[in-house]
Amino acid sequence: MDKDVAYASEPRQANRRLWSRPFTLARRVFGHAVFSSLTRRILFFNIAATVVLVAGILYLNQFREGLIDARVESLLTQGEIISAAVSASASVDTNSITIDPEKLLELQAGQSITPVPNDEDLDFPIDPERVAPVLRRLISPTRTRARLFDADANLLLDSRHLYSRGQVLRFDLPPIENDEQTWNEWLASLFNRMLQPGNLPSYKEAPGGDGSIYPEVMNALTGVRGAVVRVTDRGELIVSVAVPVQRSRAVLGVLLLSTQAGDIDNIVHAERLAIMRVFGVATLVNILLSLLLSSTIANPLRRLSAAAIRVRRGAKQREEIPDFSARQDEIGNLSIALRDMTNALYDRIAAIESFAADVSHELKNPLTSLRSAVETLPLAKSEESKQRLTNIIFHDVRRLDRLISDISDASRLDAELARSDSAPVDMEALVSNLVDISLQIRTGRKPVEIDLSVDRKTDVKSEFTVPGHDLRLGQIVTNLIENARSFVPEKSGRIKVHLFTSSKGRCVVHVDDNGPGIQAEDIDRIFERFYTDRPDGESFGQNSGLGLSISRQIAEAHGGTLRAENLMDENTGHRKGARFILSLPSGQQS
Repeated sequence: MDKDVAYASEPRQANRRLWSRPFTLARRVFGHAVFSSLTRRILFFNIAATVVLVAGILYLNQFREGLIDARVESLLTQGEIISAAVSASASVDTNSITIDPEKLLELQAGQSITPVPNDEDLDFPIDPERVAPVLRRLISPTRTRARLFDADANLLLDSRHLYSRGQVLRFDLPPIENDEQTWNEWLASLFNRMLQPGNLPSYKEAPGGDGSIYPEVMNALTGVRGAVVRVTDRGELIVSVAVPVQRSRAVLGVLLLSTQAGDIDNIVHAERLAIMRVFGVATLVNILLSLLLSSTIANPLRRLSAAAIRVRRGAKQREEIPDFSARQDEIGNLSIALRDMTNALYDRIAAIESFAADVSHELKNPLTSLRSAVETLPLAKSEESKQRLTNIIFHDVRRLDRLISDISDASRLDAELARSDSAPVDMEALVSNLVDISLQIRTGRKPVEIDLSVDRKTDVKSEFTVPGHDLRLGQIVTNLIENARSFVPEKSGRIKVHLFTSSKGRCVVHVDDNGPGIQAEDIDRIFERFYTDRPDGESFGQNSGLGLSISRQIAEAHGGTLRAENLMDENTGHRKGARFILSLPSGQQS
Protein backbone atom coordinates (compact mmCIF):
# COMPACT_ATOMS: atom_id res chain seq x y z
CA MET A 1 0.00 0.00 0.00
CA ASP A 2 2.83 2.40 0.84
CA LYS A 3 4.53 1.64 -2.44
CA ASP A 4 1.34 2.50 -4.37
CA VAL A 5 1.11 5.82 -2.55
CA ALA A 6 4.75 6.54 -3.28
CA TYR A 7 4.33 5.70 -6.96
CA ALA A 8 1.23 7.88 -7.18
CA SER A 9 2.96 10.81 -5.54
CA GLU A 10 5.94 10.75 -7.89
CA PRO A 11 4.03 12.20 -10.92
CA ARG A 12 2.55 14.86 -8.67
CA GLN A 13 5.99 15.85 -7.41
CA ALA A 14 7.33 15.89 -10.96
CA ASN A 15 4.47 18.14 -12.10
CA ARG A 16 4.99 20.37 -9.08
CA ARG A 17 8.69 20.69 -9.83
CA LEU A 18 7.90 21.45 -13.47
CA TRP A 19 5.40 24.20 -12.71
CA SER A 20 7.58 25.58 -9.91
CA ARG A 21 10.09 26.56 -12.56
CA PRO A 22 8.16 28.74 -15.02
CA PHE A 23 11.30 30.20 -16.53
CA THR A 24 12.61 26.72 -17.29
CA LEU A 25 9.37 25.76 -19.00
CA ALA A 26 9.21 29.03 -20.93
CA ARG A 27 12.84 28.62 -21.97
CA ARG A 28 12.02 25.19 -23.36
CA VAL A 29 9.13 26.67 -25.33
CA PHE A 30 10.66 29.91 -26.59
CA GLY A 31 14.31 28.99 -26.59
CA HIS A 32 17.29 30.74 -25.11
CA ALA A 33 16.95 33.87 -27.25
CA VAL A 34 14.22 35.41 -25.08
CA PHE A 35 15.66 34.55 -21.68
CA SER A 36 19.34 35.03 -22.23
CA SER A 37 21.21 37.43 -20.02
CA LEU A 38 21.94 39.75 -22.92
CA THR A 39 18.26 39.80 -23.91
CA ARG A 40 17.21 40.66 -20.37
CA ARG A 41 19.71 43.50 -20.23
CA ILE A 42 18.57 44.92 -23.57
CA LEU A 43 14.91 44.67 -22.54
CA PHE A 44 15.59 46.23 -19.14
CA PHE A 45 17.51 49.23 -20.43
CA ASN A 46 15.16 49.90 -23.35
CA ILE A 47 12.03 49.65 -21.19
CA ALA A 48 13.71 51.67 -18.43
CA ALA A 49 14.47 54.42 -20.93
CA THR A 50 10.82 54.41 -22.07
CA VAL A 51 9.57 54.49 -18.47
CA VAL A 52 11.86 57.40 -17.62
CA LEU A 53 10.66 59.25 -20.71
CA VAL A 54 6.97 58.73 -19.91
CA ALA A 55 7.50 59.57 -16.24
CA GLY A 56 9.21 62.78 -17.26
CA ILE A 57 6.34 63.60 -19.63
CA LEU A 58 3.77 62.98 -16.89
CA TYR A 59 5.72 64.89 -14.26
CA LEU A 60 6.68 67.85 -16.42
CA ASN A 61 3.49 67.89 -18.46
CA GLN A 62 2.13 71.44 -18.63
CA PHE A 63 -1.36 70.28 -19.57
CA ARG A 64 -2.73 70.50 -16.03
CA GLU A 65 -1.16 73.90 -15.39
CA GLY A 66 -2.54 75.20 -18.68
CA LEU A 67 -5.94 73.73 -17.88
CA ILE A 68 -5.94 75.38 -14.45
CA ASP A 69 -4.91 78.73 -15.93
CA ALA A 70 -7.66 78.46 -18.55
CA ARG A 71 -10.22 77.57 -15.89
CA VAL A 72 -9.10 80.52 -13.74
CA GLU A 73 -9.50 82.92 -16.65
CA SER A 74 -12.89 81.41 -17.46
CA LEU A 75 -14.04 81.72 -13.87
CA LEU A 76 -12.79 85.31 -13.63
CA THR A 77 -14.71 86.25 -16.77
CA GLN A 78 -17.78 84.43 -15.53
CA GLY A 79 -17.40 86.06 -12.15
CA GLU A 80 -17.19 89.54 -13.65
CA ILE A 81 -20.41 88.94 -15.58
CA ILE A 82 -22.27 87.50 -12.59
CA SER A 83 -21.00 90.19 -10.19
CA ALA A 84 -22.15 92.89 -12.59
CA ALA A 85 -25.59 91.30 -12.76
CA VAL A 86 -25.76 90.97 -8.99
CA SER A 87 -24.65 94.59 -8.56
CA ALA A 88 -27.33 95.79 -10.96
CA SER A 89 -30.00 93.92 -9.04
CA ALA A 90 -29.05 95.51 -5.73
CA SER A 91 -31.81 97.89 -4.40
CA VAL A 92 -31.41 101.31 -2.83
CA ASP A 93 -32.28 101.65 0.87
CA THR A 94 -34.49 104.80 0.96
CA ASN A 95 -35.39 104.56 4.64
CA SER A 96 -32.11 106.17 5.69
CA ILE A 97 -30.88 109.59 4.62
CA THR A 98 -27.32 110.61 5.26
CA ILE A 99 -26.62 114.31 6.03
CA ASP A 100 -23.16 115.77 6.02
CA PRO A 101 -22.43 117.28 9.53
CA GLU A 102 -19.94 119.75 8.08
CA LYS A 103 -22.70 121.42 6.01
CA LEU A 104 -24.79 121.88 9.16
CA LEU A 105 -22.00 123.94 10.73
CA GLU A 106 -21.99 126.28 7.76
CA LEU A 107 -25.69 127.27 8.23
CA GLN A 108 -26.62 130.66 9.70
CA ALA A 109 -29.33 131.24 12.26
CA GLY A 110 -32.76 130.61 10.84
CA GLN A 111 -31.41 128.70 7.82
CA SER A 112 -32.19 125.03 7.06
CA ILE A 113 -30.86 122.35 4.67
CA THR A 114 -32.80 120.03 2.45
CA PRO A 115 -31.06 116.66 2.20
CA VAL A 116 -30.67 115.60 -1.42
CA PRO A 117 -29.21 112.07 -1.59
CA ASN A 118 -26.66 111.23 -4.31
CA ASP A 119 -25.10 107.97 -5.42
CA GLU A 120 -22.20 108.24 -3.04
CA ASP A 121 -24.49 108.62 -0.05
CA LEU A 122 -26.88 105.81 -0.96
CA ASP A 123 -26.50 102.27 0.37
CA PHE A 124 -27.12 99.35 -2.05
CA PRO A 125 -27.77 96.26 0.06
CA ILE A 126 -27.87 92.89 -1.73
CA ASP A 127 -31.32 91.40 -1.56
CA PRO A 128 -31.00 87.57 -1.66
CA GLU A 129 -34.57 87.16 -2.94
CA ARG A 130 -33.86 89.39 -5.96
CA VAL A 131 -30.37 88.06 -6.57
CA ALA A 132 -31.26 84.34 -6.29
CA PRO A 133 -33.16 84.10 -9.62
CA VAL A 134 -30.37 85.94 -11.43
CA LEU A 135 -27.71 83.72 -9.90
CA ARG A 136 -29.73 80.59 -10.67
CA ARG A 137 -30.10 81.49 -14.38
CA LEU A 138 -26.41 82.27 -14.77
CA ILE A 139 -25.04 79.26 -12.86
CA SER A 140 -27.43 76.52 -13.99
CA PRO A 141 -25.78 75.89 -17.44
CA THR A 142 -22.40 75.33 -15.79
CA ARG A 143 -21.00 72.96 -13.17
CA THR A 144 -19.62 75.89 -11.23
CA ARG A 145 -20.52 76.47 -7.60
CA ALA A 146 -21.30 80.09 -6.73
CA ARG A 147 -21.37 81.59 -3.25
CA LEU A 148 -22.28 85.19 -2.44
CA PHE A 149 -20.93 86.89 0.64
CA ASP A 150 -21.92 90.29 2.02
CA ALA A 151 -19.55 93.06 3.05
CA ASP A 152 -18.92 91.30 6.36
CA ALA A 153 -17.95 88.00 4.67
CA ASN A 154 -21.18 86.34 5.74
CA LEU A 155 -22.72 83.84 3.34
CA LEU A 156 -25.85 85.13 1.64
CA LEU A 157 -26.39 82.61 -1.15
CA ASP A 158 -25.01 79.24 -2.18
CA SER A 159 -25.83 77.79 -5.60
CA ARG A 160 -26.08 74.34 -4.04
CA HIS A 161 -29.18 75.48 -2.14
CA LEU A 162 -30.95 77.46 -4.89
CA TYR A 163 -34.15 75.79 -5.99
CA SER A 164 -36.80 76.90 -8.43
CA ARG A 165 -40.54 76.51 -8.10
CA GLY A 166 -41.82 73.00 -8.75
CA GLN A 167 -38.38 71.48 -8.30
CA VAL A 168 -38.41 68.18 -6.46
CA LEU A 169 -35.81 68.08 -3.73
CA ARG A 170 -33.98 64.82 -3.21
CA PHE A 171 -31.42 64.16 -0.53
CA ASP A 172 -29.14 61.15 -0.64
CA LEU A 173 -28.99 59.27 2.64
CA PRO A 174 -25.52 58.49 3.96
CA PRO A 175 -24.36 54.93 3.25
CA ILE A 176 -24.74 52.28 5.89
CA GLU A 177 -21.02 51.47 5.71
CA ASN A 178 -18.09 53.71 5.07
CA ASP A 179 -17.50 54.47 1.41
CA GLU A 180 -14.32 52.61 0.49
CA GLN A 181 -12.38 53.26 -2.67
CA THR A 182 -11.77 50.47 -5.12
CA TRP A 183 -8.20 49.49 -5.85
CA ASN A 184 -8.10 51.27 -9.20
CA GLU A 185 -9.56 54.45 -7.64
CA TRP A 186 -7.01 54.23 -4.86
CA LEU A 187 -4.22 53.68 -7.38
CA ALA A 188 -5.40 56.62 -9.50
CA SER A 189 -5.62 58.82 -6.38
CA LEU A 190 -2.11 57.80 -5.29
CA PHE A 191 -0.76 58.41 -8.79
CA ASN A 192 -2.46 61.81 -8.85
CA ARG A 193 -0.98 62.76 -5.46
CA MET A 194 2.49 61.77 -6.62
CA LEU A 195 2.34 63.97 -9.72
CA GLN A 196 0.58 67.03 -8.32
CA PRO A 197 2.48 69.78 -6.46
CA GLY A 198 2.78 69.21 -2.73
CA ASN A 199 2.44 72.83 -1.63
CA LEU A 200 -1.28 73.21 -2.40
CA PRO A 201 -3.53 74.24 0.52
CA SER A 202 -6.27 71.87 1.58
CA TYR A 203 -9.90 72.70 0.90
CA LYS A 204 -12.35 73.13 3.80
CA GLU A 205 -15.97 74.17 3.89
CA ALA A 206 -16.64 77.48 5.65
CA PRO A 207 -18.18 76.71 9.05
CA GLY A 208 -21.45 78.63 9.55
CA GLY A 209 -21.07 80.35 6.23
CA ASP A 210 -18.09 82.39 7.40
CA GLY A 211 -16.13 83.43 4.33
CA SER A 212 -13.26 84.93 6.30
CA ILE A 213 -11.42 81.58 6.17
CA TYR A 214 -10.87 82.11 2.45
CA PRO A 215 -7.99 84.58 1.78
CA GLU A 216 -9.32 85.36 -1.71
CA VAL A 217 -12.65 86.47 -0.23
CA MET A 218 -10.97 88.85 2.20
CA ASN A 219 -8.83 90.27 -0.60
CA ALA A 220 -11.91 90.70 -2.79
CA LEU A 221 -13.56 92.79 -0.04
CA THR A 222 -10.78 95.32 -0.65
CA GLY A 223 -11.66 95.41 -4.33
CA VAL A 224 -8.97 92.97 -5.58
CA ARG A 225 -10.03 89.83 -7.33
CA GLY A 226 -8.02 86.64 -6.82
CA ALA A 227 -7.83 82.90 -7.42
CA VAL A 228 -6.61 79.99 -5.28
CA VAL A 229 -6.09 76.31 -6.16
CA ARG A 230 -6.82 73.85 -3.34
CA VAL A 231 -6.83 70.09 -2.96
CA THR A 232 -9.40 67.97 -1.16
CA ASP A 233 -8.76 65.09 1.20
CA ARG A 234 -9.11 62.68 -1.73
CA GLY A 235 -6.52 64.59 -3.77
CA GLU A 236 -8.97 66.33 -6.09
CA LEU A 237 -8.31 69.88 -7.27
CA ILE A 238 -10.71 72.78 -6.69
CA VAL A 239 -10.14 76.17 -8.29
CA SER A 240 -11.74 79.11 -6.45
CA VAL A 241 -12.10 82.64 -7.85
CA ALA A 242 -13.28 85.60 -5.73
CA VAL A 243 -14.67 88.68 -7.54
CA PRO A 244 -15.86 91.78 -5.66
CA VAL A 245 -19.47 92.90 -6.23
CA GLN A 246 -19.16 96.68 -6.68
CA ARG A 247 -21.47 99.54 -7.45
CA SER A 248 -20.34 103.14 -7.58
CA ARG A 249 -16.94 102.13 -6.25
CA ALA A 250 -18.53 100.60 -3.19
CA VAL A 251 -17.93 96.89 -2.44
CA LEU A 252 -21.33 95.41 -1.71
CA GLY A 253 -20.10 91.83 -1.33
CA VAL A 254 -17.99 89.05 -2.84
CA LEU A 255 -18.85 86.41 -5.41
CA LEU A 256 -16.90 83.18 -4.90
CA LEU A 257 -16.92 80.76 -7.86
CA SER A 258 -15.49 77.25 -7.40
CA THR A 259 -15.11 74.25 -9.69
CA GLN A 260 -16.56 70.92 -8.72
CA ALA A 261 -14.13 68.51 -7.08
CA GLY A 262 -12.73 66.18 -9.71
CA ASP A 263 -13.64 68.18 -12.83
CA ILE A 264 -10.04 69.12 -13.62
CA ASP A 265 -8.76 65.77 -12.37
CA ASN A 266 -11.07 63.87 -14.70
CA ILE A 267 -9.77 65.79 -17.71
CA VAL A 268 -6.15 65.32 -16.58
CA HIS A 269 -6.84 61.66 -15.86
CA ALA A 270 -8.19 61.17 -19.39
CA GLU A 271 -5.08 62.86 -20.78
CA ARG A 272 -2.86 60.61 -18.69
CA LEU A 273 -4.76 57.54 -19.84
CA ALA A 274 -4.08 58.57 -23.42
CA ILE A 275 -0.38 58.94 -22.59
CA MET A 276 -0.39 55.55 -20.88
CA ARG A 277 -2.03 53.93 -23.91
CA VAL A 278 0.70 55.40 -26.09
CA PHE A 279 3.22 54.15 -23.53
CA GLY A 280 1.72 50.65 -23.71
CA VAL A 281 1.97 50.56 -27.49
CA ALA A 282 5.51 51.99 -27.37
CA THR A 283 6.51 49.41 -24.76
CA LEU A 284 5.12 46.56 -26.85
CA VAL A 285 6.96 47.79 -29.93
CA ASN A 286 10.07 48.31 -27.80
CA ILE A 287 9.91 44.75 -26.51
CA LEU A 288 9.51 43.31 -30.00
CA LEU A 289 12.36 45.42 -31.38
CA SER A 290 14.52 44.53 -28.37
CA LEU A 291 13.90 40.85 -28.93
CA LEU A 292 14.71 41.26 -32.60
CA LEU A 293 17.87 43.18 -31.76
CA SER A 294 18.83 40.62 -29.14
CA SER A 295 18.32 37.78 -31.61
CA THR A 296 20.72 39.47 -34.04
CA ILE A 297 23.32 39.77 -31.26
CA ALA A 298 22.78 36.92 -28.81
CA ASN A 299 22.24 34.13 -31.35
CA PRO A 300 25.45 34.77 -33.33
CA LEU A 301 27.41 35.17 -30.09
CA ARG A 302 25.94 31.93 -28.76
CA ARG A 303 26.88 30.10 -31.97
CA LEU A 304 30.40 31.54 -31.86
CA SER A 305 30.73 30.59 -28.20
CA ALA A 306 29.48 27.04 -28.83
CA ALA A 307 31.91 26.62 -31.72
CA ALA A 308 34.79 27.95 -29.59
CA ILE A 309 33.86 25.49 -26.81
CA ARG A 310 33.85 22.62 -29.30
CA VAL A 311 37.29 23.69 -30.54
CA ARG A 312 38.57 23.87 -26.95
CA ARG A 313 37.24 20.43 -26.09
CA GLY A 314 38.66 18.97 -29.26
CA ALA A 315 36.90 17.08 -31.97
CA LYS A 316 37.65 14.25 -34.30
CA GLN A 317 37.28 16.55 -37.26
CA ARG A 318 38.08 20.18 -37.83
CA GLU A 319 35.44 22.52 -36.40
CA GLU A 320 34.37 25.46 -38.50
CA ILE A 321 33.58 28.78 -36.82
CA PRO A 322 30.31 30.34 -38.12
CA ASP A 323 31.00 32.99 -40.72
CA PHE A 324 29.29 36.35 -40.00
CA SER A 325 31.71 38.48 -41.98
CA ALA A 326 28.86 39.77 -44.18
CA ARG A 327 27.42 41.70 -41.22
CA GLN A 328 30.15 44.36 -41.41
CA ASP A 329 29.89 45.08 -37.67
CA GLU A 330 31.60 44.09 -34.42
CA ILE A 331 30.12 40.59 -34.48
CA GLY A 332 31.33 40.18 -38.04
CA ASN A 333 34.80 41.33 -36.97
CA LEU A 334 34.66 38.92 -34.02
CA SER A 335 33.67 36.10 -36.36
CA ILE A 336 36.57 36.91 -38.69
CA ALA A 337 39.00 37.08 -35.75
CA LEU A 338 37.78 33.77 -34.30
CA ARG A 339 37.92 32.07 -37.70
CA ASP A 340 41.44 33.34 -38.31
CA MET A 341 42.50 32.37 -34.80
CA THR A 342 40.97 28.90 -35.15
CA ASN A 343 42.54 28.36 -38.55
CA ALA A 344 45.89 29.49 -37.18
CA LEU A 345 45.42 27.12 -34.24
CA TYR A 346 44.61 24.19 -36.48
CA ASP A 347 47.54 25.07 -38.74
CA ARG A 348 49.79 25.27 -35.70
CA ILE A 349 48.53 21.90 -34.45
CA ALA A 350 49.06 20.37 -37.88
CA ALA A 351 52.52 21.94 -38.05
CA ILE A 352 53.39 20.59 -34.61
CA GLU A 353 52.21 17.12 -35.56
CA SER A 354 54.15 17.24 -38.81
CA PHE A 355 57.17 18.70 -37.03
CA ALA A 356 57.05 16.00 -34.38
CA ALA A 357 56.84 13.30 -37.06
CA ASP A 358 59.74 14.84 -39.01
CA VAL A 359 61.85 15.21 -35.88
CA SER A 360 61.16 11.63 -34.91
CA HIS A 361 62.14 10.47 -38.36
CA GLU A 362 65.30 12.57 -38.51
CA LEU A 363 66.44 11.55 -35.04
CA LYS A 364 66.00 7.88 -35.79
CA ASN A 365 68.57 7.94 -38.60
CA PRO A 366 71.61 9.05 -36.55
CA LEU A 367 70.39 7.05 -33.55
CA THR A 368 70.13 3.93 -35.67
CA SER A 369 73.60 4.53 -37.09
CA LEU A 370 74.94 5.24 -33.62
CA ARG A 371 73.37 2.10 -32.14
CA SER A 372 74.77 -0.02 -34.96
CA ALA A 373 78.26 1.41 -34.46
CA VAL A 374 78.09 0.88 -30.68
CA GLU A 375 76.87 -2.71 -31.09
CA THR A 376 79.57 -3.45 -33.69
CA LEU A 377 82.45 -1.84 -31.76
CA PRO A 378 83.00 -4.78 -29.33
CA LEU A 379 83.10 -7.12 -32.30
CA ALA A 380 85.85 -5.19 -34.11
CA LYS A 381 89.12 -7.09 -34.17
CA SER A 382 91.56 -4.61 -35.65
CA GLU A 383 92.44 -1.18 -34.39
CA GLU A 384 91.60 0.25 -37.77
CA SER A 385 88.04 -1.07 -37.56
CA LYS A 386 87.67 0.25 -34.02
CA GLN A 387 88.91 3.67 -35.08
CA ARG A 388 86.53 3.75 -38.01
CA LEU A 389 83.59 2.85 -35.77
CA THR A 390 84.69 5.43 -33.24
CA ASN A 391 84.77 8.10 -35.94
CA ILE A 392 81.25 7.08 -36.98
CA ILE A 393 80.09 7.41 -33.38
CA PHE A 394 81.64 10.90 -33.04
CA HIS A 395 80.12 11.91 -36.38
CA ASP A 396 76.65 10.75 -35.34
CA VAL A 397 76.93 12.47 -31.98
CA ARG A 398 77.91 15.75 -33.66
CA ARG A 399 75.07 15.26 -36.13
CA LEU A 400 72.60 14.70 -33.26
CA ASP A 401 73.89 17.76 -31.46
CA ARG A 402 73.56 19.92 -34.55
CA LEU A 403 70.13 18.47 -35.33
CA ILE A 404 68.83 19.02 -31.80
CA SER A 405 70.13 22.59 -31.82
CA ASP A 406 68.36 23.34 -35.09
CA ILE A 407 65.17 21.67 -33.87
CA SER A 408 65.25 23.69 -30.67
CA ASP A 409 65.82 26.87 -32.67
CA ALA A 410 62.90 26.09 -34.98
CA SER A 411 60.52 25.14 -32.16
CA ARG A 412 61.02 28.32 -30.13
CA LEU A 413 61.08 30.62 -33.16
CA ASP A 414 57.33 31.47 -33.15
CA ALA A 415 57.22 32.03 -29.41
CA GLU A 416 60.31 34.22 -29.51
CA LEU A 417 58.94 36.37 -32.34
CA ALA A 418 55.57 36.70 -30.57
CA ARG A 419 57.07 37.73 -27.21
CA SER A 420 59.63 40.26 -28.41
CA ASP A 421 58.69 43.64 -29.82
CA SER A 422 59.81 44.62 -33.30
CA ALA A 423 62.12 47.58 -33.85
CA PRO A 424 63.41 49.44 -36.92
CA VAL A 425 66.24 47.52 -38.55
CA ASP A 426 68.65 49.09 -41.03
CA MET A 427 69.04 46.34 -43.63
CA GLU A 428 71.91 48.12 -45.38
CA ALA A 429 74.06 48.14 -42.26
CA LEU A 430 72.96 44.62 -41.27
CA VAL A 431 73.74 43.06 -44.67
CA SER A 432 77.08 44.92 -44.89
CA ASN A 433 78.20 43.65 -41.48
CA LEU A 434 77.17 40.08 -42.25
CA VAL A 435 79.02 40.11 -45.58
CA ASP A 436 82.17 41.42 -43.84
CA ILE A 437 81.92 38.71 -41.18
CA SER A 438 81.49 36.01 -43.83
CA LEU A 439 84.60 37.27 -45.66
CA GLN A 440 86.71 37.36 -42.50
CA ILE A 441 85.79 33.93 -41.15
CA ARG A 442 87.44 31.40 -43.41
CA THR A 443 88.47 28.64 -41.03
CA GLY A 444 86.98 25.35 -42.08
CA ARG A 445 84.90 26.99 -44.81
CA LYS A 446 85.10 27.07 -48.57
CA PRO A 447 86.83 30.24 -49.78
CA VAL A 448 84.46 32.31 -51.93
CA GLU A 449 84.27 35.83 -53.27
CA ILE A 450 81.33 37.81 -51.92
CA ASP A 451 80.26 41.05 -53.62
CA LEU A 452 77.77 43.51 -52.10
CA SER A 453 75.90 46.09 -54.17
CA VAL A 454 73.33 48.59 -52.93
CA ASP A 455 71.00 50.51 -55.26
CA ARG A 456 69.74 53.72 -53.71
CA LYS A 457 66.87 55.64 -55.20
CA THR A 458 67.07 58.54 -52.75
CA ASP A 459 69.45 59.95 -50.21
CA VAL A 460 67.11 59.16 -47.35
CA LYS A 461 68.99 57.25 -44.70
CA SER A 462 65.98 55.16 -43.70
CA GLU A 463 65.32 53.90 -47.22
CA PHE A 464 66.23 50.31 -46.24
CA THR A 465 64.70 50.39 -42.75
CA VAL A 466 62.28 47.55 -42.00
CA PRO A 467 60.40 46.74 -38.77
CA GLY A 468 61.50 43.47 -37.24
CA HIS A 469 64.10 41.64 -35.16
CA ASP A 470 67.68 42.21 -36.26
CA LEU A 471 69.00 38.87 -34.98
CA ARG A 472 66.41 36.85 -36.86
CA LEU A 473 66.72 38.89 -40.04
CA GLY A 474 70.47 38.46 -39.84
CA GLN A 475 69.92 34.73 -39.47
CA ILE A 476 68.09 34.70 -42.82
CA VAL A 477 70.93 36.47 -44.62
CA THR A 478 73.55 34.26 -42.96
CA ASN A 479 71.68 31.07 -43.90
CA LEU A 480 71.36 32.22 -47.52
CA ILE A 481 75.06 33.11 -47.76
CA GLU A 482 76.20 29.82 -46.17
CA ASN A 483 73.78 27.83 -48.29
CA ALA A 484 75.18 29.50 -51.42
CA ARG A 485 78.74 28.88 -50.19
CA SER A 486 78.08 25.13 -49.99
CA PHE A 487 77.03 24.95 -53.66
CA VAL A 488 79.60 27.19 -55.39
CA PRO A 489 82.76 25.65 -56.97
CA GLU A 490 85.84 25.12 -54.80
CA LYS A 491 88.15 27.53 -56.62
CA SER A 492 85.96 29.98 -58.52
CA GLY A 493 83.11 30.35 -56.07
CA ARG A 494 81.36 33.68 -56.19
CA ILE A 495 78.34 35.09 -54.31
CA LYS A 496 76.60 38.35 -55.14
CA VAL A 497 74.44 40.12 -52.57
CA HIS A 498 72.23 42.84 -54.03
CA LEU A 499 70.13 45.21 -51.87
CA PHE A 500 67.53 47.49 -53.46
CA THR A 501 63.98 48.85 -53.10
CA SER A 502 61.23 47.47 -55.31
CA SER A 503 58.66 49.53 -57.18
CA LYS A 504 56.13 48.73 -54.43
CA GLY A 505 58.41 50.17 -51.76
CA ARG A 506 59.57 46.83 -50.34
CA CYS A 507 63.11 46.11 -49.25
CA VAL A 508 64.54 43.28 -51.42
CA VAL A 509 67.73 41.25 -50.93
CA HIS A 510 69.06 39.02 -53.75
CA VAL A 511 71.66 36.34 -52.94
CA ASP A 512 73.08 34.91 -56.18
CA ASP A 513 75.64 32.13 -56.58
CA ASN A 514 77.41 30.47 -59.51
CA GLY A 515 76.63 26.94 -58.41
CA PRO A 516 74.75 24.21 -60.29
CA GLY A 517 71.34 25.76 -59.65
CA ILE A 518 68.20 24.02 -58.42
CA GLN A 519 66.23 21.27 -60.06
CA ALA A 520 62.89 22.62 -61.30
CA GLU A 521 60.92 20.12 -59.25
CA ASP A 522 62.85 21.01 -56.07
CA ILE A 523 62.46 24.81 -56.11
CA ASP A 524 59.62 24.67 -53.58
CA ARG A 525 60.74 21.53 -51.78
CA ILE A 526 64.04 23.02 -50.63
CA PHE A 527 62.06 25.09 -48.07
CA GLU A 528 60.52 22.00 -46.50
CA ARG A 529 61.77 20.87 -43.11
CA PHE A 530 64.58 18.30 -43.11
CA TYR A 531 64.85 18.36 -46.89
CA THR A 532 68.49 18.09 -47.97
CA ASP A 533 69.94 18.21 -51.47
CA ARG A 534 73.66 18.53 -50.90
CA PRO A 535 76.33 19.02 -53.61
CA ASP A 536 78.59 16.21 -54.72
CA GLY A 537 81.60 15.62 -52.50
CA GLU A 538 80.06 16.92 -49.31
CA SER A 539 79.98 14.37 -46.50
CA PHE A 540 76.60 13.13 -45.33
CA GLY A 541 75.05 14.64 -42.17
CA GLN A 542 76.70 18.04 -42.34
CA ASN A 543 73.29 19.79 -42.54
CA SER A 544 70.01 19.27 -40.73
CA GLY A 545 67.78 20.48 -43.58
CA LEU A 546 66.17 23.17 -41.37
CA GLY A 547 68.11 26.25 -42.48
CA LEU A 548 65.95 27.33 -45.41
CA SER A 549 62.74 26.28 -43.63
CA ILE A 550 63.62 28.44 -40.63
CA SER A 551 64.57 31.32 -42.94
CA ARG A 552 61.21 31.26 -44.71
CA GLN A 553 59.43 31.00 -41.37
CA ILE A 554 61.25 34.08 -40.11
CA ALA A 555 60.51 36.00 -43.33
CA GLU A 556 56.80 35.20 -43.17
CA ALA A 557 56.70 36.17 -39.49
CA HIS A 558 57.98 39.61 -40.56
CA GLY A 559 55.32 39.91 -43.24
CA GLY A 560 57.80 39.11 -46.01
CA THR A 561 58.50 36.34 -48.47
CA LEU A 562 61.43 34.09 -49.34
CA ARG A 563 61.61 32.24 -52.62
CA ALA A 564 64.20 30.76 -54.99
CA GLU A 565 64.77 30.75 -58.73
CA ASN A 566 67.45 29.73 -61.20
CA LEU A 567 69.80 32.04 -63.08
CA MET A 568 69.74 31.14 -66.76
CA ASP A 569 72.44 31.72 -69.37
CA GLU A 570 70.93 33.81 -72.15
CA ASN A 571 73.14 32.21 -74.80
CA THR A 572 72.94 28.53 -73.92
CA GLY A 573 69.73 28.51 -71.90
CA HIS A 574 71.41 26.42 -69.19
CA ARG A 575 71.42 27.08 -65.47
CA LYS A 576 74.33 29.16 -64.28
CA GLY A 577 73.42 29.47 -60.63
CA ALA A 578 70.66 29.99 -58.11
CA ARG A 579 69.07 33.12 -56.70
CA PHE A 580 67.28 33.51 -53.37
CA ILE A 581 64.95 36.52 -53.10
CA LEU A 582 64.08 37.96 -49.68
CA SER A 583 61.36 40.61 -49.76
CA LEU A 584 60.41 42.55 -46.60
CA PRO A 585 57.91 45.35 -45.99
CA SER A 586 59.79 48.62 -45.68
CA GLY A 587 59.11 51.29 -43.09
CA GLN A 588 58.56 53.70 -46.01
CA GLN A 589 55.86 51.47 -47.51
CA SER A 590 52.36 52.95 -47.37
